[in-house]
Amino acid sequence: MKPLNYAILKHFTKVTEASALDVMEALKKDYSSFKAFNKAAIIDALLTAEANGLIEEARVDLDNNEELIIFYCANEESKAVINGYIRD
Repeated sequence: MKPLNYAILKHFTKVTEASALDVMEALKKDYSSFKAFNKAAIIDALLTAEANGLIEEARVDLDNNEELIIFYCANEESKAVINGYIRD
């Protein structure tokens, strides 16, 4: 099993865009028992990936509670970099 941060990055090579909650939903089967598997830690991982140029902000929205949801995506170049370093 890959480290959680690797799994988060790999997720963006398989989807058009995703929010922290989308990532959690996709990875919960394998990673829900991990200590770092919580919304705050996932958001932190996404912000780190964005700062490192691996993903970028795609759009923002508000949920039913008017909480900001940020969706991220990986462009083709970023997907190639991620796939080059993190094998399936």
